[in-house]
Amino acid sequence: MSGHSKWSTIKRKKGAADAKRGQLFTRLAREITLSARIGGGDPDANVRLRLAIDRARANNMPKDNIERAIARGSGTSKDGSALEEIFYEGYGPHGIALMIECVTDNRNRAVADVRHVLNRYGGSMGEGGSVSWQFNRSAYFSIMLDGVDPDLVFELAVDAGADDVTIGSDLVEVIGPVESFKSINDALTGNGIHLEEAGLRMMPVNEITLSADETLHVLKVVDALEELDDVQNVYSNLYVSDELLTQIEAS
Repeated sequence: MSGHSKWSTIKRKKGAADAKRGQLFTRLAREITLSARIGGGDPDANVRLRLAIDRARANNMPKDNIERAIARGSGTSKDGSALEEIFYEGYGPHGIALMIECVTDNRNRAVADVRHVLNRYGGSMGEGGSVSWQFNRSAYFSIMLDGVDPDLVFELAVDAGADDVTIGSDLVEVIGPVESFKSINDALTGNGIHLEEAGLRMMPVNEITLSADETLHVLKVVDALEELDDVQNVYSNLYVSDELLTQIEAS
């Protein structure tokens, strides 16, 4: 499993804790609302919205919550029009680059909260462009190898425009240009392949390896950032080793 997938695994394992704190539904609702505002309220014509709804359903979000979020975004409800998507750039401890994705109705609050967390853990905010050059925005898909033919996934993905297909022991990862997202998504789902994850990600150009203690220090920063109400995702160029991932999973 590649470094960025390990990072994703850690974040998915946090999902249960997020749900207990009541934050997961809020984040899912904001993503649905923003997706509907950008691309319209019809999930059949709005791939981003359809994926947001799928994620919400996978996390047992009530149907009424999903419908209200769509209504806010599509304009049939008065709420939600002030939401905006913002990327903040910064550095965590040990020089790790961070891209922090927020969906917020209060830009001043969001940037103040992000800056506070970074400063508290020895990091810092960066100017626009200071970090983003170290990442590429890409289409990302993961498929669990549970009765799925990896060769079929490879063929479908490459034919649909994927740049890279990594086949692991239990997971296939597909990465492609943003403009190929829909074609790859349709090729895979159209052939009955269940997507464990599908979306747009900030993928690091190069990953950095730290010691175990330093890695855990960075992960604490990411945890603190992800606990902020306005933060949707945190991307970094940190490489997480198999050994350390095993330790984290066991903890």
